[in-house]
Amino acid sequence: MSLSFEKLKEILVDGGHVDENSFNKAVLVANKKADPIEVCLVKADYITDEKLGEVVGKFFGVPFKDLKEENIQNDLLEMIPEVVARTQGAIIFTKEADGYGLATSNPTNFEFIKHVDQIADGKLVVYYSTPIGMTEAFKAYKNNIFKNVVDLVDGYKLHKNENNIVLLVNQFLEYAYDSGASDVHIEPLSDNQVSVRMRVDGILSEVVRYPLDIHEKVVFRVKIMSHLRTDMKDATQDGRFEYKTDGMQFDVRVSILPVTNGENLVFRVLSERTKKVVLEDLGLNDFDLAKVKRAILQPYGMILVVGPTGAGKTNTLYSLIQILAAQPINIVTIEDPVEYSISRVQQIQVNVKKNITFANGLRSIVRQDPDVIMVGEIRDNETASIAVNAAMTGHLLFSTLHSNDAATIFPRLLEMGIEPFLVASSINIVMAQRLVRKICPHCQVNYPKTAADVPEIVALEKNPSFTNMMKKFFPGKKLSDIKLFKGTGCKTCKHSGYLGRLAVFEVMEVNDSIRSLISVKSSSSSIENKAEENGMTPMFFNGLVHLFSGRTTMEELEGLSNVD
Repeated sequence: MSLSFEKLKEILVDGGHVDENSFNKAVLVANKKADPIEVCLVKADYITDEKLGEVVGKFFGVPFKDLKEENIQNDLLEMIPEVVARTQGAIIFTKEADGYGLATSNPTNFEFIKHVDQIADGKLVVYYSTPIGMTEAFKAYKNNIFKNVVDLVDGYKLHKNENNIVLLVNQFLEYAYDSGASDVHIEPLSDNQVSVRMRVDGILSEVVRYPLDIHEKVVFRVKIMSHLRTDMKDATQDGRFEYKTDGMQFDVRVSILPVTNGENLVFRVLSERTKKVVLEDLGLNDFDLAKVKRAILQPYGMILVVGPTGAGKTNTLYSLIQILAAQPINIVTIEDPVEYSISRVQQIQVNVKKNITFANGLRSIVRQDPDVIMVGEIRDNETASIAVNAAMTGHLLFSTLHSNDAATIFPRLLEMGIEPFLVASSINIVMAQRLVRKICPHCQVNYPKTAADVPEIVALEKNPSFTNMMKKFFPGKKLSDIKLFKGTGCKTCKHSGYLGRLAVFEVMEVNDSIRSLISVKSSSSSIENKAEENGMTPMFFNGLVHLFSGRTTMEELEGLSNVD
């Protein structure tokens, strides 16, 4: 560590940049997590990373450099090997007219700086960077994934060193984690190549390829990590493992599928960043958030989350369950698969080979005296029937179904053979959702100037749902008062203009008027119209709320709904 707690306290507290109580709290967290005190101060919002860098850089007598937006060239990375850069807390990040720029979190590391100065022919300019800035800069080594993969493959072919295969798989996992990827697809192709694609913010993009003749070794390594059968190549297999290395720890869910050219691998990266999603951060507006909070406090009934595959339904369920887990009640779940462990919740994994299905598991759960039950998905009439009966007999039950919107869930359940009066009586609330990408805050610009400059939006002004949405969320405002935004693209968002995703919801409370329509098997459109009369905002118009609030773009809302 470049600065002791005492010296850093003197700089920040005595200098009036952080109060003593906050600093002491950050010290406790730093000791507990073994993280740098500087990182803990910034994460707790006691000081910004930029301000910290300026203050500490001034103390050292060197300029501060924020590395978070630096694009470091590959030839500069090669001047200091990654293992040395991480050990010494230093990296050459730029070549200037009068020499090279070295950023370090420890400008008093004179011996190492002297060594690098010799490599740079005595033309070294030293800058201070915070530990957070250095961590971002070190990602540049992994971001050169093409060179790293070529080197590892060539090294394996030359020396038959199995460790190169281990490092190759690690490279994919760490690059995915650093990139914020939710999934990694490793797909053997017909041209003797294997494509590695990663899904970031819902978009699947190829990042690198490697030769097919070493793919069997890669699959073997993944099977070892996942505790799967290495001798089985003609059947599907599912597994999981925990990946842990310096600065990162996450779970990986693995699916292996035999295809014509070998075995197809898909990783689902389950990181701590995803675990921490709370209900308030999902994308619900204040009105819908209040509805959901009322629903989860009911003693019995069903709360359904619906949407297509990949819409974030499981995350929503987990955020709801985590709220209830703090109460002195018995919560049991049955899931396929169990993605995250939740404290004080009994979780069951579906296992068809052992006859643990959703239906059988749910039948057993109701004998365990649960207060709250979560069923990962209602897939068939047997599961639906048991779930409805459980909701009618004093249990609060959460589950998901596949549906395009909230209203169509009722005909779906009727088609499964559930009596209309049971459907009407058991469901408290339905949350339909989709995901849209968020505008990157680091490169956000006002474009187009206002909502009045978008013909598609102007055409909606006569739509009653649009009028209701404006009165509800933007009272007194005209389209010309509402600014729109987009991302221009930067290093942080990998030049996509988007960073992260949020959900667009359609939340339907099932009250007496809705129950009456369900009981007489009314159409989904009739139910939806009545829900709107009761104050429900349709999904597309909730998407417009996100758009008008500067969170997403018009392009991301395409496909949410057909609006006349």
